[in-house]
Amino acid sequence: MSALVNAADVPPDEFTLDDWSRSRLDQVEQALSRWVTAETPQGLDHGAPAQLVEAMRYAVLDGGKRLRPLLVIAAHEAVSAQTQRVHCEAALRSACAVELIHAYSLVHDDMPCMDNDVLRRGKPTVHVQFGQARALLAGDALQALAFELLTPMDGSVPPAMQARLCALLARAAGSAGMAGGQAIDLASVGHALTEYQLREMHQLKTGALLQGSVMMGAHCGEPQAPALMALQNYGAAIGLAFQVVDDILDVTADSATLGKTAGKDACHDKPTYVSLMGLEASRNYAQELLLQAIDALNCGGLSDAVALHALADMVVNRAS
Repeated sequence: MSALVNAADVPPDEFTLDDWSRSRLDQVEQALSRWVTAETPQGLDHGAPAQLVEAMRYAVLDGGKRLRPLLVIAAHEAVSAQTQRVHCEAALRSACAVELIHAYSLVHDDMPCMDNDVLRRGKPTVHVQFGQARALLAGDALQALAFELLTPMDGSVPPAMQARLCALLARAAGSAGMAGGQAIDLASVGHALTEYQLREMHQLKTGALLQGSVMMGAHCGEPQAPALMALQNYGAAIGLAFQVVDDILDVTADSATLGKTAGKDACHDKPTYVSLMGLEASRNYAQELLLQAIDALNCGGLSDAVALHALADMVVNRAS
């Protein structure tokens, strides 16, 4: 496995997010394609059924911003620039694992029993393409594969690190994280929420996995306590900012730009920041959260946070 390139190798005044992202995303895409496969894994008698893997690959490959993997890698670089880029294999596996969890959540969220959506990443949703039963199983299999990636048996990831990464991902994705937030979201349709309730829902539904991505990347290095606290605060700020901007884009962008159905929140009478605060106030709040994220990084004594700075700016000022 090739080592991940480090942002510290690039002078800050020459850094661009596009250049930084390109090589890292190439590695993530290649790893996802290699690991989401019907080929027989070493030591087993048979691989996964080809039809199931076809739906899994459709769900996860060749699409999406890959924000969560980039956050894993950027956080790993931020704490490991002074530790000679240790545990790069763990960082790559973590980057792929969080993307598998994200992909599984989208497959399930799009199904008729949840959001009943037909468009995702500019193409038909998985249940439209393959049917509901195969979509459900594909999501289940992607979730399980995420934890399989974090627990290799070849010694490339120390056992204690495996346990820590699995715990972080499980908490971010489970009832006290993403799944819990989705439950609140479904129960809130047609109801007015206070700002506190809306923030809590979004911190769980969207923010937990984004913050978890940052923390997993950090724990692939050897972070000091101030850096961990800074990254935790950074992750919380951009996790909430991402959803605030999502609420804004749902009313300001079209489906072709978003790659998913625009305007569905209002159509389904879902509480959003725009419905609660208004469009301009929501935009201002997103900028406030960006400043919180940057302030957190500046207080953390991180070795190299230029990529995290750029990703925060991208989250808040993106067009899709």
